[in-house]
Amino acid sequence: MYGLVNKAIEEMICKYHGEDTWESIKQKADLEDIDFFIGMDAYSDDITYRLVAATSEVLGMEAEEILKAFGEYWVTYTAEEGYGELLDSAGDSLGEFMENLDNLHARVGLSFPQLRPPSFDCEHTDEKSMDLHYQSTRQGLAPMVIGLIHGLGKRFNTKVDVTQTSFREQGAPHDIFSVEYNDSLS
Repeated sequence: MYGLVNKAIEEMICKYHGEDTWESIKQKADLEDIDFFIGMDAYSDDITYRLVAATSEVLGMEAEEILKAFGEYWVTYTAEEGYGELLDSAGDSLGEFMENLDNLHARVGLSFPQLRPPSFDCEHTDEKSMDLHYQSTRQGLAPMVIGLIHGLGKRFNTKVDVTQTSFREQGAPHDIFSVEYNDSLS
């Protein structure tokens, strides 16, 4: 994964738990030799997985909860890190944005040539709900998708309810999420 992801994990931890906690997590993940992550550099996925595992251990939280929190944080983080206009270009509503996730990743790939993005396919079940099909070469990141959807709900001032209905880790071909949303909130 790119350093931007690891930097976001670091910033989230420091913001909500302090720099001492971050240092403990780095030590637990055996990453003391990394002073900082370079956003545009590619790092082994193993580093990110080790950070999540160490965060889980240090904070006493399930990895799934950390990934959900990180997914939600990621939406705000990327907008603040200079990708706000790119995010704006992907849509003016939650439904439109989610329809454009693959296009968004294709545009991001122009700046990050080693990007291995997931793929998303939206199957609308009615005007306020969809089944989101998520496919990735990486294992175990489905909880992050739930967090991302909640983060997008906040971005678009949209009430969102997300339920995972199909689980790749239980033998399904890919993960599927049922997403219900109401964007008529004032």
